[in-house]
Amino acid sequence: MPINKLPFIKRLSLKSRLVLAAVVWLTAMIIAAGVTVPSQVFNYMVADTKSQLSLYMDEISGNLEVDKAGQLTLSAQLSDPRFSQPYSGLYWYASTADNQLRSRSLWDSNIELLEKKNEALGSRGEKLIFVHSNLYFPEYDGPITVLVGIDEQPIEDTVQNLMGELWVILALLYFGVLAVILIQIAWSLSPLTKMHKELSELRNGDKTSLSGDYPKDISPLVSDLNALLFHYQELLERARHHAGNLSHALKTPLSVLKNEIQQCDTELKDKLLPPVSQIQTQIDYHLGRARMAGSRNILSVKASPTERIDAISMAFDKVYASRDITLVNEIDDDLEVSVDPTDLDEMVGNVLENGYKWANSIIRVHAKMVDNDNVSLIIEDDGPGIPDEQLEHVIKRGVRLDETTPGTGLGLNIVNEMVHSYRGSLSLTHSPMGGVKAVLTLKISH
Repeated sequence: MPINKLPFIKRLSLKSRLVLAAVVWLTAMIIAAGVTVPSQVFNYMVADTKSQLSLYMDEISGNLEVDKAGQLTLSAQLSDPRFSQPYSGLYWYASTADNQLRSRSLWDSNIELLEKKNEALGSRGEKLIFVHSNLYFPEYDGPITVLVGIDEQPIEDTVQNLMGELWVILALLYFGVLAVILIQIAWSLSPLTKMHKELSELRNGDKTSLSGDYPKDISPLVSDLNALLFHYQELLERARHHAGNLSHALKTPLSVLKNEIQQCDTELKDKLLPPVSQIQTQIDYHLGRARMAGSRNILSVKASPTERIDAISMAFDKVYASRDITLVNEIDDDLEVSVDPTDLDEMVGNVLENGYKWANSIIRVHAKMVDNDNVSLIIEDDGPGIPDEQLEHVIKRGVRLDETTPGTGLGLNIVNEMVHSYRGSLSLTHSPMGGVKAVLTLKISH
């Protein structure tokens, strides 16, 4: 699975992704340096030591003498005194088929050459770095093998000490570079942080547009977003004005038509009144949809459900006083949803009005958290309820289950479309109280 499709990677922010990538890359580089640098240093020191041993080899070869019987002698003392110190770690020997000459440092032992492993062991079994060669002299008919070796342990100890210091340096380098990377990431992403802050101010209604002080990479996005906000706000304002103007313009002519029709004879009244009522229904429906345009500043809308429900219930208590309905509002006063107060009145008012029409005695309103961003406003009553096969059908436009009850059949359809415009949902189910349970799921205003 590609790393960018891993669930925990997909949930990370841009800053977290950059930091994670930097940490992984930097850690890999530091570990690689910690492993390869000591190895390279060790190889370099071994190569340098072998170069020094080659010089010793040349010195020994220059002072080595052999007779026809193969007897070996050294004509001069070697320059390095360690060759004369027992078990000093620096050894040499020269051998023919019948004779051998070795350094005093070997004492009474010899160098063990393991040709299969390409290794040599000193007088105390220590591993040696060595060079060896076959020499030929005119006085002797045959090769003379010369080997010079030095204890490897001091080099390993040096590398080990270097490792300790190296890891300290690498650790300081790691945290230093990581700090610089974090500062670079924070500085590079600061325009996005600023944009997030300005969007929050837009949502809270403190600003109407984003400022233009952004890097050239982000500036076109900010400009387009400001243009979109301006255009959308203008459209919303224009839609509200048109809806209001249309409502006032049509109200008077329709009232005149209805009054005139009432003066007509019964036969003519029966013919003219249904088309006029249909016109009124169509106007109510489309004006209801026009009101779904939302707030002038769509990003900053918020409303308190408990406050709006209390205001609506006070009005309905007077309108439906004869039904003696009790509304119980259990919603927390601190809860706010991202809906324009006027639109929330329209949505909740339509559902509550159905409750006042059909409930026997009580309507209960409460809230349930869906997640950190969504909440369900639940309105249920103890009325007769709706048959299962009609629960989804009743939300459709113009559907009325009881023609004797006043209404247009447009309320729940408008609520459904309005809540959908706020990225929410409306569902109807059976209530444990016996009636209908309406669930309005909306975004929470943070």
